[in-house]
Amino acid sequence: MADPTRTATGYPSGYTQPQSNTAQYPNGYPPQPPYYNQNAYNAPYYSNPRANFIRRFIGMMIALFIIAGTILFIIWLVLRPRIPQFHVDSLSVSGFNISSSQVSGNWDVQFAVRNPNKKLSVYYDHIEASVYYRNALLSQKTLPPFKQGTKNQTALRATLVADSIYVDGDANDIAAHRTSGSVSFNVRVLSIVRFKDGAWRARRRVMRVLCGNLGVGISSNSSRGNLLGGSRQCRVGV
Repeated sequence: MADPTRTATGYPSGYTQPQSNTAQYPNGYPPQPPYYNQNAYNAPYYSNPRANFIRRFIGMMIALFIIAGTILFIIWLVLRPRIPQFHVDSLSVSGFNISSSQVSGNWDVQFAVRNPNKKLSVYYDHIEASVYYRNALLSQKTLPPFKQGTKNQTALRATLVADSIYVDGDANDIAAHRTSGSVSFNVRVLSIVRFKDGAWRARRRVMRVLCGNLGVGISSNSSRGNLLGGSRQCRVGV
């Protein structure tokens, strides 16, 4: 009979002792865990010199554009450039005749050109004047260039001559309006202009002037006529 006061040693009956895994490793020790370099994220960064140069160049160009735009805007605020004003003071027609869809005549146009700028002079480097019936070109002429000072008004004259200009379907309309006592013409001016103040000058611009629907009193039994309704203001665009 077993002694109940005796200390139990060993393993209980039926228990299987686990086997050691040291036999599975060549040196009897388990392998080391994988090595991770903790300083990998703190490694020094080497920038690309070419990329830095491109970024700096683009930044400089943007800054130059901003500075140039600011300077031009300040100049515009100081000078306040305004486009010239054109009026047709008089228009006379002589030798007007229409025959077999062909138009002949002489147009004498007197313009009043005003420069409204207080600080800018206007240079008209190239000027062309033309007369139309509706969209049919009757005559065109190049006028001499001129300079216009500040707050100045200049008289400009254009003499246009048409010699047997073919107008096709417009001939019947001209004859009908002539029977009623007036024929309307369109006068256009095309000019290359420059605005200048001392050493500062703006780039050349194309200025377009339209003096439309200028009624001239011409009866069917007369070849002469003058502008009806007095002076007319023209539309100007630059």
